[in-house]
Amino acid sequence: MVPSTAAATQLHRLLRWAYSAACAAVFLAWSLSASAQDSKSTAPPKTSQDNPATKAVDPEAELQKALADAGNDSAAMVRNLKNYLQKFPGAPRKAGVYRALVEACQQIRDNACALDYAEHLIAVHPDDSQMMLLAVDLLEERGDDASLTRAEGYATRVLDRVEKSSLDERPARESAAEWQDGQEQLRAAIYYVRGHVENSQRNFDAAVKDLQASYATRPNSLAAKMLGEIAEMRKDSATAIDEYALAFALPETGPAGHVDRREVRRQLGNVWRQAHGSEQGLGEAILAAYDRVSAQAPDAKADSRARNRDARNFAAFVERRLDGTPLPLAPMKGKVVVLSFWATWCGPCRELEPMFNQVARTYDGNPQISFFAVDTDDDESQVAPFIAREKWDAPVIFADGLDDFMKVETLPTVLILGRNGEIVYRTGGLAPDSFPEALTAAIQAALSANP
Repeated sequence: MVPSTAAATQLHRLLRWAYSAACAAVFLAWSLSASAQDSKSTAPPKTSQDNPATKAVDPEAELQKALADAGNDSAAMVRNLKNYLQKFPGAPRKAGVYRALVEACQQIRDNACALDYAEHLIAVHPDDSQMMLLAVDLLEERGDDASLTRAEGYATRVLDRVEKSSLDERPARESAAEWQDGQEQLRAAIYYVRGHVENSQRNFDAAVKDLQASYATRPNSLAAKMLGEIAEMRKDSATAIDEYALAFALPETGPAGHVDRREVRRQLGNVWRQAHGSEQGLGEAILAAYDRVSAQAPDAKADSRARNRDARNFAAFVERRLDGTPLPLAPMKGKVVVLSFWATWCGPCRELEPMFNQVARTYDGNPQISFFAVDTDDDESQVAPFIAREKWDAPVIFADGLDDFMKVETLPTVLILGRNGEIVYRTGGLAPDSFPEALTAAIQAALSANP
């Protein structure tokens, strides 16, 4: 199975896993204790047929001892697990040991070691897309021709698997729309990764093809920036200006990663001055690129705001769920409704929402009350990955004009609507010491009130 939405969001870090030493130790123990599948493709447990001297030794006990002796010391973990593999080359959990070694080698910044065991693991599990993408990153860092060729091969294998994936493979917890969105982000990211490798190989025609495929799948600033760099190298100033302007106008963060807009500005200004002698007219070109980007992007937010423009009360609104499906609020008539307005960029919101979710959980199963976390982000592409990471329970909907209707001017803002649809409680900002109790008391009062 190919990586899902969560895997796509990691590609902007070039598939690098960064854990603290303590977190790494926990992960390593988990990797090695839960790899039942690994034993299917390795030698029988308990003994090593390759070394008769170890027949009476229990590989599992030796493995646990190696882990315990290493503790939180990643360098010791590498030494102990390498020694373990020398002693038990046919260990029943060899693949799990390889995975643990990859993690521990990265912890001590030994990329050669991490790559070695990543490729060992790929040999055992040739469908491990995440490990192949990590190998791509490590091989590209080496930069020699042989390494870049291997990196391109791994990227192609992952891309083939992504292209052949079907809706039947989606996790049960993901809607069809969420899965499709994740696959598009993943394809855009992997086309960029392969294009990046091809650019390093100076195979510019192939790189341009893949970078254009990345951009066509999901417009992103990284692909546009690299297309601009290739065009500039080829002395094609007009194309370079066009691509750099798009990279500048697009969001800084996309499916393949983050671009430094200041750097793009310098690149764009440099090629513009070379072509025109000064920066006169550059501002108009940037605005034109922004208008192009805005015109090409499907604006579900604008459509939904237009749909709600004539709403005269809360129940007349039709909101959108995270997967884009409509959520009419008319069925909320007669209920108590609790709304928390927030955004991914709002620090106090990240503190308040877990408390909001905690209160919401205490009313699970109560048909007289509904809770909604109402997102107000301009860039809605950030919302689903954020929610997946934070694991909030309350249903999330997009504001689609409800924030304006409720005159929400600061974030976070929490409202309670009584059974008649009128606001009976309103609070803005963050008061962590008193928020859960105050909100619960206000909810109880609203539930007890006559409609």
